[in-house]
Amino acid sequence: MKLITIEEHFESELITNEMNKIAGNAISGQVSAEMLEYMKTDLPSDEEMQSTEKRLAFMDKHKINRQVVSYGNMCPQNLPPDVSIDLCRRANDELSKLVQAHPERFSGFAVLPVGSPKDAAQELKRTVEELDFKGVLLKGNYDHKYFDDPFFFPIFEMAQELDVPVYFHPSFIPNTITQQYFESDQWSDVVTGIFSSAGFGWHMDVGIQVIRMVVSGIFDKLPNLKIISGHWGELMPIFLDRMDDTLAPWTTLKRKISEYYQDNVYITPSGILHARELRFILDVMGPDHIIYAIDYPYVKPENAGTFLDELDLDTETKEKIAYKNAEKLLRLK
Repeated sequence: MKLITIEEHFESELITNEMNKIAGNAISGQVSAEMLEYMKTDLPSDEEMQSTEKRLAFMDKHKINRQVVSYGNMCPQNLPPDVSIDLCRRANDELSKLVQAHPERFSGFAVLPVGSPKDAAQELKRTVEELDFKGVLLKGNYDHKYFDDPFFFPIFEMAQELDVPVYFHPSFIPNTITQQYFESDQWSDVVTGIFSSAGFGWHMDVGIQVIRMVVSGIFDKLPNLKIISGHWGELMPIFLDRMDDTLAPWTTLKRKISEYYQDNVYITPSGILHARELRFILDVMGPDHIIYAIDYPYVKPENAGTFLDELDLDTETKEKIAYKNAEKLLRLK
């Protein structure tokens, strides 16, 4: 069975070096020395993020036909516009080199200078029309603003016009949130760091971002806008009925929160390959709104290529999740 995975990450040596010149090591500035040491040993190296050979070897091992690739942690999205406009353009051109070198194996999601939404919208248009990118991946938030802020509307307006999706991806949360919810003298700084990031915190944060998009009414303004949410929906799908009952009646929305979510949002596993999560999301979203993703090279599960084969699902459902939904949403050839 064909496999297409759509949350797979990449870094460019050129762009990483440029970012370090401009802002220093952006990751080390947000975490403690103890947490930074954990990240050095647990996260993929720059060489692995940048290596096409290792990427292709992983794909071949797990029989993955195509990755849709986007920038990882070293992403120029949130730099000030005076540098991010040019650097995002260069970053997209760097990613395009990978896609052009292996057009049958790779596609791309753009990185955008979100601090200047009009420039970001034009860069999205360029990447789709000139580089054949398939959408955009947005990380975290910008300048403490979530993307439902009207400031960012031109980006989503352009995404609808181009008929490409917006993938919301987690990123580091503010220190004040970490201190309030995740920090304690009862456990180590590494536990705090993981708890506030991949263990829970940043999933909560980006899940709230998607719900904020719904509550803002943007899908009434842009009914054909398509959002992708990873990690099985970043905690939100289990609360859709609850939000319909308690939150929706007090909004100005024309429909239930769950209806917007089920119509406009697509879910990926991001390498969390467990059957019980998939069964739940299938019940909530149906088979047409689930797309396969591994989160390479941050996650490299041994069952990346066999997870769907081992499930008690009909062939059509497996094929939709494995590749058909991606081909349809992203218009992959």
